[in-house]
Amino acid sequence: MKKKLPKPTEGELEILRIIWEQGPSTVRTVNDRLSTMKEVGYTTTLKIMQIMAEKGLLKRDTSGKTHIYHSSVSKQKTQQQLVDRLMEAAFGGSAMQLVMQALGNKPSTAEEIKEIRAFLDQLEGGKK
Repeated sequence: MKKKLPKPTEGELEILRIIWEQGPSTVRTVNDRLSTMKEVGYTTTLKIMQIMAEKGLLKRDTSGKTHIYHSSVSKQKTQQQLVDRLMEAAFGGSAMQLVMQALGNKPSTAEEIKEIRAFLDQLEGGKK
């Protein structure tokens, strides 16, 4: 049976994206980065990251003077779990409806369409 990952909130996802992009980080580093996107206080960021550590989304290294937080969940597995939940909840489990909605919401670039075609070709090639 697959181990169920904790479901991150929207705020927790913002923090995870920063840590996935930058690697292990201090609360100050994460807060500075969040502050470029929205108004957020240091203590709020600290509290969210502490909760994330309790939930198992982050690991905290307390060996140094400054605590360093690492992601304990992979970007790919988290995205996969969120898409699975969205597909079930909003699209009745239909991958086609999810993809059609996603592609219809905003125009795709030529490069994105090229990558989508290559992915579809790869999927078709695997089924033959």
